[in-house]
Amino acid sequence: MSEVKPDIILKYFKNLTEEQVSQFSQLYELYSFWNAQINVISRKDIDELYERHILHSLGIAKFCEFKAGEKVLDVGTGGGFPGIPLAIMFPETQFHLVDSIGKKIKVVTEVAAALGLKNVTASHLRAEQVPDKYNFVVSRAVTRLIDFYPWIQNKFAKENKNAIPNGILYLKGGDLNEEIKESKLKAELYPLSAYFEEEFFETKFVVYIPQ
Repeated sequence: MSEVKPDIILKYFKNLTEEQVSQFSQLYELYSFWNAQINVISRKDIDELYERHILHSLGIAKFCEFKAGEKVLDVGTGGGFPGIPLAIMFPETQFHLVDSIGKKIKVVTEVAAALGLKNVTASHLRAEQVPDKYNFVVSRAVTRLIDFYPWIQNKFAKENKNAIPNGILYLKGGDLNEEIKESKLKAELYPLSAYFEEEFFETKFVVYIPQ
């Protein structure tokens, strides 16, 4: 399989192993292939895959470095975002990617297998059906926080292993003040523009909600 150099990833993450660079490089061809069969990314966005999907997912990695042995749940993963890029970045962390649409989980399973990711489990489940406990729950703009939180509020492990307490790491854009107020959650906003200079990130945030 030919590889596309993921220059924008290398720009912001300097210490990747050769294997990680290879895995990131394979993502364009893998997603182009699968997206032609099962639409998980808008057609116009596939050419912006590295910036708008992979680097966007890795905004969480700029905010929080997952530790070996931690467990992370990706809710509404779609084609594998943010879970697949984070699993490449943190090979010692276990990622469980779930989505209620089975054909999207098929894409996740195929991409993870092609990359040789041993730290990814993918399940065709609604978040409420997941039985396990996790250190962190990640997601990318699945729904409003007031609706999202009840799905996952009982999914957190009691033991903290990280520099920050277990919690939600939610990627979302726009003016989030009203949404956070509506949810009544104690949320902290971290602008991705602090990490990435591209215009796309000017209105994007990591929303951190400690549990």
